[in-house]
Amino acid sequence: MSSVLTVPVEIDDHALAARIAARDVRAFEELMRRHNRRMFRVARAILRSDADAEDAVQDAYLSAWRAIGSFRGDARLSTWLTRIVVNEAYARLRKAARAPVVTLGAGALEEEQEAAMARQSPSEGPDVEAQRTELRHLLERHIDALPEQFRTVFMMRDVEELSVEEVSAALGIPEATVRTRAFRARAQLRAALANALDVATLDAFGFAGDRCDRMVAAVLARIASAYPDPAVASPTQGESS
Repeated sequence: MSSVLTVPVEIDDHALAARIAARDVRAFEELMRRHNRRMFRVARAILRSDADAEDAVQDAYLSAWRAIGSFRGDARLSTWLTRIVVNEAYARLRKAARAPVVTLGAGALEEEQEAAMARQSPSEGPDVEAQRTELRHLLERHIDALPEQFRTVFMMRDVEELSVEEVSAALGIPEATVRTRAFRARAQLRAALANALDVATLDAFGFAGDRCDRMVAAVLARIASAYPDPAVASPTQGESS
């Protein structure tokens, strides 16, 4: 029988780090499951690629496994991990010497979509799900279009809801810089979404094309049915009779 104990849900950072340092694989699994979403989102914000972000997070976890003995508790374990992920993501950017632009697939916010679907009332059908998916893709595209420095801070502050202090510690930048970048990211995102809304508004409830043809045909069909003889429907004919 295995001597590895199940890790309590509320185990603190120091105890969890100590178990991992003792090569407790179950404890390391607990660590990854606690922080996977945050680590992926942070890497995704920097790399703008789902696949690259997954690879970066996996490599970062391996680095954390090897270096866990150096964790001294000066910061939260999640912050320590985030630093490793950030360093790994930036190292990949430097190595590749590129700034990739990719089409979002499953997306960085897939978990939110699944949670929203789980909360749907029975009356919310496929149309509501499709609308939510479309809105999520729109938001992801505009987040992806933010400058990298703003995008990373936005993901950490507004999506993952980290504190200013945590973001500052994880990225190694002053708290004032975190606030400034978060403010500018929100402003740019609001402007981009407002512009998209303005463009969409012009096309709202579109009437050209199939809808127009269908309605005209329906009216003409009803006229033909009610007035088989076109002369009967003519106001001029009616006035002269």
